[in-house]
Amino acid sequence: ASAIIRRYVSLGNPLNATALNAIGTRYTCLLNVTELNMIDPNSLKLASLNLSACSQTTKDILYAKAKRAFSDQKFLPAYYELIKPYLGGATAEDLKALSKDGVNMEISTLAQLRRDSLLSLTIPEVKNLLGVNIQDLYKWQNQSPIKEWVHRQRQSELDKLNVSLTGGTQEGYINIIMPK
Repeated sequence: ASAIIRRYVSLGNPLNATALNAIGTRYTCLLNVTELNMIDPNSLKLASLNLSACSQTTKDILYAKAKRAFSDQKFLPAYYELIKPYLGGATAEDLKALSKDGVNMEISTLAQLRRDSLLSLTIPEVKNLLGVNIQDLYKWQNQSPIKEWVHRQRQSELDKLNVSLTGGTQEGYINIIMPK
């Protein structure tokens, strides 16, 4: 499949929406960095992709392109639905901005975010991202990377979410090292 795609591109054919839909999600994940960079951002407006199985590099490149493609709709309610397939490459800053929009993100989408981006989010930011889906955090608290995020939070702050999350850091302990 990779050889066929490379041949298609080498003949001067564009990786536009029609080509991306024909290639499909499975083979889009096989594109190398050069081929990914050949994709016109506006092609993503008409393509239907699921990047969950793609490498982080692929997700990062396509997220940046999708962000450009949908930038004119950033303040519309539909923006989240348009950008959602590409959020696996979103930066922490972009997620923090998205949290202000109350998007009601599905917990499965949260679990597929870039690990470093998710781990940098605060409890209020995650609460705002999930919105009505906040209760699902309890069901996913032992799934990576959500588990790591929970472990980085103060238990007292997690308790304020009222979703029975456990595993946060405890407060009030002092480690004293006695000299020999």
